Order: sequence, then C-alpha cells, then structure tokens
Amino acid sequence: MGARDEFLLDSYSSTVTQVAHTASAAVAHIKVRKAGQRGNGPARDTHGSGSGFLFTPDGFTLTNAHVVEGASELRAAFADGTEGVARLVGQDASTDIAVLRIESHPAAFLPLGSSAALQPGQLAVAVGNPLGFDFTVTAGIVSALGRSLPSRGGRMIEDVIQTDVALNPGNSGGPLLDSAANVIGVNTAVIPSAQGLSFAVAIDTARWVAGELMRHGAVRRGKLGVQCAAVALPRRWVRENDWPVATGVRVVEVVAGSVAARDGLRSGDILVGCDGTPLAQLSDLLKRLAGEGYGRPLLLKLLRPVAGTLTPFYLTVRPAG
Repeated sequence: MGARDEFLLDSYSSTVTQVAHTASAAVAHIKVRKAGQRGNGPARDTHGSGSGFLFTPDGFTLTNAHVVEGASELRAAFADGTEGVARLVGQDASTDIAVLRIESHPAAFLPLGSSAALQPGQLAVAVGNPLGFDFTVTAGIVSALGRSLPSRGGRMIEDVIQTDVALNPGNSGGPLLDSAANVIGVNTAVIPSAQGLSFAVAIDTARWVAGELMRHGAVRRGKLGVQCAAVALPRRWVRENDWPVATGVRVVEVVAGSVAARDGLRSGDILVGCDGTPLAQLSDLLKRLAGEGYGRPLLLKLLRPVAGTLTPFYLTVRPAG
C-alpha cells in the first residue's frame, strides 16, 4: 500500500469515525410492545425493536411507520443510558415514516440535510440497532438515486436512495448520514436475498411528511384516479420552450368515473406543470395533491397527442378527498 492509499484510508476512517461520534448520541433504540390477541390460550404480548433519531431539541424523533405499527407501548433508549416513554405523533404507511415525541432524551439531535444534491458514489453512513446490537455503525456509498419501492400502504415510495451500506432488521428507522453528519435519508428496507442492496427514504420526503404529521397527525392526500409514470420529454419541445426539466408525468390509465375522467384527463396525456411549477416526476404531482395543496383545484399544463403532434393544453382538476 502506497503513501497515498494510506492517506485516503486514514481520511476515510477519520470521516466515518467523526460522523459516528456525532450521530450516536441522537440515535434511539426504539423498543416496541404489542398487546397480544386472545385466541385459544391466554393473550401474550409480543416485542420488537427498531431505530430512530432525534431531529429537534424538544424530543421529536423520526423512525419508520412499520417499526411502530400496532404498538401498545413505545420506549426509546439512548447511548448515554437515558430511556423514556415515546408517544406516537403520527405515521404514514405510504412513505413508511413515523414521528414520535420522547419524554426523556439527550440534548443531542441530528440536523436534516438535503437529498436533492446527492450523487452516486457519495459516502453514506448508517447508525442503528441491527438484530439488537445497539448503536452499530456501518458505512458505504450512495449506489443510485430515484428508486421506487412499494410501501405497506399500497403506494409507491418515490425518490428512494439505494446504498450498499450493510443493514439488518433493527436498522429500520435509523439515520443515513453524509460526511458532515447531516441526515440524508431514513433507512427503511433491505433485500434479504441480495448483498449490498439497501434503501432509505430520502430526507426531503421524510421532512415534508414529518411536517404534515406534526401539524395534522396524518398526511392529507387528494385523489385523481390516474396511473402515471415518469417519461422523457421530446428534446425539441424542451429546447423550443426553454423548459427547465427534461421529464414529465405520463398518464398511463384513467380510472372510469374518477375525478380525472370527469375533468377531462386522457390516457397518453403528459403532465408537465401544475400551478406554474414544472412536474418532472410522479412525486412532484403527489406533493401537489397533498399537504397545503390538499382539497384545492389544480391547474395542469399538459401535452396531448393530437394528429401525431404533442399539443399544449391547460386543464383544471378538482381532486377528491
């Protein structure tokens, strides 16, 4: 090993060590008790665990919805020995995000970074409690961006981060961090039959969901009644219209009797804008249907095939609750 290799290895080790030291104090071991169901014998409680992390100084904690689903009691333990009761603020199965409020907690908390500027190959560090081994640190790289995963709520989780960071049961809900110890994702899933395939909900998605849960206890979503997929826009149209993004959202199917059918959307339409904001991917549309946009009419800009030519149209739709 040459001097340069030794320097790089030492720099890598130093970075991971610093991130682990900074993050560990704010990472929680979430202990879950679920009340037993009475059957032929006496009811027996079941126990599980996962990870989470403080993201505000007053005890608000992010974790996965599947970690806390069906819990009758939640507790959180930290590396300094602090342990306290955790109260469920809200959960969203469609993004696998939940927010807890912890009574007794350390002063440490983790800053939420941004997932928008992530690049494949970037360092990624995970801290969690895999298989009951408390406060375990693993590291790797961001392997790919913009993945989609099916959620337990039936929707696809968009903008998922793929990494090769080693994760195991119990890591769920823990932070994925960059080299500056900023949270870039919430670890959520692994593929047991594969190696080096781990996934995290992007922190930009988790931040928005957490805000909804903290304000309303749930994520409010409107419904259009369409099946959509991201599609590349014609380069000529993008160039001639000086359009800021190269993709749009193609309507694959319109459900009969739905809001979309009533208001005139058609299969084959390509949605490119909503209320003056470009739509580059499905998650952009979903965000317009939820949160502060819930229940409001939407002005859609779309490209519709007419006689072999993509023709711009504007259409107002009123999503159902």
